Amino acid sequence: MEKPTTPNPYRLIFAQNMRQVRRLKELSQEELAFSARVSKTYISEIERGSRSVSIDVMGQIADALGMPLEELVRKDLLQLR
Repeated sequence: MEKPTTPNPYRLIFAQNMRQVRRLKELSQEELAFSARVSKTYISEIERGSRSVSIDVMGQIADALGMPLEELVRKDLLQLR
């Protein structure tokens, strides 16, 4: 079975929201990675939509950003800010 060439839309929603919130909070990828207990490379791959992320890591990232996980998976988060 071939891998899809287009990332899952939910993965992209999480990635875009995570990047937007990180930038609004003026955090570098390295700072977020340290707080979330993951590597900077992993954060970069998530933000590009090239890495699938577990619910556990999504929770760690949400905690590191100081917001509920459900906010990071909202389709309309960018319009709310």
